[in-house]
Parts: sequence; structure tokens; C-alpha cells
Amino acid sequence: MPSSGTTRFIMHSVFENRLWLAWLVKVRILILTIILGIELAIAQFATISFPLRLFVGTILLAYAVSFFYLGLLKIGGKLQLQSALQVASDLFLVSLLVYITGGVDSSLNFLYPLVIIVASILLQRVWVYLTAAVAFVLYGTVLELCYFQIVPSYAATHPGIRTLQAIIFVNLFGYAAVAYLAGLLAAKLRQADTRFEHARGALENLQALHENIIQSTSNGLITTGLDGRITLVNAAAEKLLERTEAELLRQPIARLFEDPLPIVGSERSYGEMRFIAPNNFRKTFRIMVSELYVPGRGAVGHVYTLDDLTQIRRLEREIRMQDRLAAVGRLSAAIAHEVRNPLTSIAGSASLLSEMPDLSDDHRRLLQIVTRESERLNSIITDFLAYSRNKQYKFANVDLIPLLEDTLILLEHRMAAQTTGIKIERRYSAQKTHVLADGDRMKQVFWNFCENAVRAMKKGGTLTVSIDELEHEWQLSFADTGPGMSPQMVEKVFEPFQSQFEGGTGLGLAIVYQIVQAHEGKVFVRSKAEQGCTFVLRLRKATEGTIAVPVAPSRSEAADAVPAKLIGEGAHA
Repeated sequence: MPSSGTTRFIMHSVFENRLWLAWLVKVRILILTIILGIELAIAQFATISFPLRLFVGTILLAYAVSFFYLGLLKIGGKLQLQSALQVASDLFLVSLLVYITGGVDSSLNFLYPLVIIVASILLQRVWVYLTAAVAFVLYGTVLELCYFQIVPSYAATHPGIRTLQAIIFVNLFGYAAVAYLAGLLAAKLRQADTRFEHARGALENLQALHENIIQSTSNGLITTGLDGRITLVNAAAEKLLERTEAELLRQPIARLFEDPLPIVGSERSYGEMRFIAPNNFRKTFRIMVSELYVPGRGAVGHVYTLDDLTQIRRLEREIRMQDRLAAVGRLSAAIAHEVRNPLTSIAGSASLLSEMPDLSDDHRRLLQIVTRESERLNSIITDFLAYSRNKQYKFANVDLIPLLEDTLILLEHRMAAQTTGIKIERRYSAQKTHVLADGDRMKQVFWNFCENAVRAMKKGGTLTVSIDELEHEWQLSFADTGPGMSPQMVEKVFEPFQSQFEGGTGLGLAIVYQIVQAHEGKVFVRSKAEQGCTFVLRLRKATEGTIAVPVAPSRSEAADAVPAKLIGEGAHA
């Protein structure tokens, strides 16, 4: 026979369950009344996308179910069975309301966690997890039936399949977390002697867990008040924005981005925004905004989630540029040879004609123009062939500093002879910079950067050459004080025939691009109009004892392969 303590516990449990069931019916009626009132009020002042009559019919059905359970409770019976029936019917009614009010656009999916919490109060722990699983299945079923148009959809927006899957699985995690936390909280509350102390501890644990979830997520998360000022920044957002939470709190979020932010509740609830980091690198974020809703208080602010699309957009630019370069490379050799043959005949004929004694001064001047332009066209073809033909590389372990110094010393002597008024500043953070590279090709890269800087500074200036050590790379920077480049020019600077200098062929930087690609390096440019231009080269480190084997890349490797992280990194307007 059960002991008196066990009997008292069973009687107390039955009494408590009866109170909870009565409370559940009353709260259900209250929530249904509030939802009905809100939707009817909205329907009076705005156009709603779902059928109001069907919505009201569902609310009336829920009222009828509530009154049925209230009468069943007065009759008595098995309270555990009544608890399971109420939870099951609530899940069905919530799914029906979510479907009628727009599915993915519905603001009533917050009712699922409420049902899970009620289940944790009335049922055992295993039934709580089953309730959360059923809630996830029902919510996912409603969204997918509407998405695949198996049933009529009342949603105003139609997100893509990936976004839909993300919404469903975020809700899965949320339901599981609610089931776990609610079950834990209910277990604490059932301990009669320490009920209030345990409730306080559970709430503190819940808050800490929510904060850990926010801080641990890989997506950036920012919350703001209704005035648009930042109230919370998680660790991922701090890393993406490259600023601390203390620097961001209470700042208007709209000032952080170059583009207008998405608008809550509209088709522009997400979009791509440009952001200028403190180091002047431009990033691209996908930002989604939702309403920060607190039960009992309504909307208290907005929640912004950030995804970094910078690498994806950069890769897209690389692929587009590489496609253009590949097309040029395939046609260049044939075209160059076809042009050079008649060009040689033209130049030879003009040279013979210029030696005729009876030519007038005007005729002789015209022949000089023909000869000069033929030589210029021959120079362009020579560069074109250098760009298109197979390049042989002899990779070895080399120190970049002596190679760079050879280039800079030669440049200093030339500028001194020409009195250009240009100074060279060296800023080396290391004494040895070993990489696996072709030394002669690297000198060609350095010379092209320096030559472009000198041409840009026609009235004199300063060329600053820097070497910085990164984690796995050496970074070389060539910064001039010239007029800079426009954003359009920055995007196309490594494409063939994009020279901004008079008389230039526009192939020098395209050849640089090929050389750096063959070295599996990175090259990009930073520039703003009237603020100079900086070319940046990054090459992987090599230890002093590394031995390299000479490599002769194929045509496809040299011209047609998609580069790994080259043009575009760090470029900004």
C-alpha cells in the first residue's frame, strides 16, 4: 500500500493538474479574444491578405473546443488524458491559424512555443519533446504545402527554398530549446518546498542560455530600439563590423551602411548592403530585419541579422574577369601574327618611299607619321604577344627584398636623371621575405607597379613601398600620391587595354595579373579619387630551406584557369 506521503503527493498532483487545466482553458479563451480583436481592428484600417471569414470561423471553433474542455473538466475523468487531448488540439488549432494568416508571413507562430510550455507543465518530459517535434512537423508541413502550392497560400511574400528551409530549421532549434528549457523550468516548479527559488534560478539560466545562443551564433545579430539606435551586438557582428560593442551601442544603425536598410514587414525585409570597414576595405552584407516583439509590450525594436557575402561577390567578379581574359588569350596570338605581317610591309614600304628625293615636305611628314605609328602598333603587338604566349617559370626559394631593391635603385637613378621630383620611401617590417617565386617575373611585377606610380605622379610626389608580415603571407604595397582612380577603373584595372595613361597599351597590369596567378598569389588595388592609389601584392611564405622545382605552366594554367582570390579584394569606391 502507498505511504501517506505518497498519497498526499498524488492528491496534490491531481489538484494541481486540475488547476492548471482550468487555467489553460481561461488563458486560451483570453488569447483567442485578443487575437480576434487585433485582426478585426487591423481589417478595419488596412487590407489583409487572408480570408477574414475563414479566420473568424477558426477562432469560433477554438472557442467551442475550449468550452468543451471546460465542461469536461467539471465532469472529471482522467486528467492526464485531458491534458494530452488539450495539447494535441492546441497544436492543430495553432497550425490552422498559422496557415490561414499567411504561413511564412504569419505572426502567430509564436503560439507553438506557448503550447510546448503548457505541455511541460501538464505532461512528463518525454511528452514535451514529442510536442516540440509535432509542432516542428506541423509548422514545416504548413510552410511546404503553401510553398509547393499543394494548398492555397495566403502569404504576401514568397521566399526561396533555402530561406524557407532556414526558417523551418531555425524554428526546429527554437522548439527544441523551448522544450528543454520549459521542461527544466517545470521540473523546478514542481518542487513544492523550494518552488520560488528554483523558478528564479531557472529564469537566470534561461537568460544566460539565450545570451550564449546569441553570442555563439555564426551570423551577426544586432538589435535596435524603435528609434533605430543599437541596443545589442553579438560577437559575430563585432567581428564582421570590426568594431567593439562599446563603440556600436546607442549609435544609429543606419549610419553604418552605405545603402538604405531593409524595412520591416515589406518586400524589402532583406537586402544587400555595402559597408566600409575601419581599414577602408569594402564589404557586402546580406541583412535581414524582423520585429523585436515582446509579449505584453508589443514591438520594442528591430532585429538585424548579418551574413558576409564579400567573398562570394569577389569570386563572382573574378570569374567574370577571368572569362574575359580567357577569351582574349585564345584569340590574341592569331590576331597579333595576322596584324604584324601586313604591318611589316607597310613599314618597309613607307621607309622606301621616304628615301625618294622628289618628295615634298608634306609628303615626307606624312610618311614619318606612318613610320612612327607603325612602330607604336608594333610595340602594342609585342606586348600583346607577351601577354598571350606560354610563360616559362623557374620557381625557387627567393628573398623578395633584394629583388625589390634592384627595381627601386634602377628607378631612383632614372628619376634622378629625369628630375621628376618623385621620392621613394621604404617601409620594411622584416629583413628577409622568403617565397617560392620566379625572381625575374617578380621584378617584372615590381617594375610595372612602380612605372604606373611614376606615370600617375606627373607633378612629383612620393612612392611608398611597404612590406608587412601577415599570418601566412608577405604583403607588398606600392602607394603613390597621384590623382587616384574612379571606382569603375578600379574594377577593370587588371583587364587588357584599360590603360589610363596616354600612349600606354593597357597590357602591363594584365601581364602582372597572369604572373601573380601563376604564383598562386593575390593582387588588388585600393584607390579613391584625388587620394592616390595603392597596389597590394600578397605571396605565400616559404621557409629558408624550402627547395622548389622549376615549373612551366600550361596555356590553360597561365591564361584560362579561374584564379584563387585575386582581383577585387579590398577594392572600394
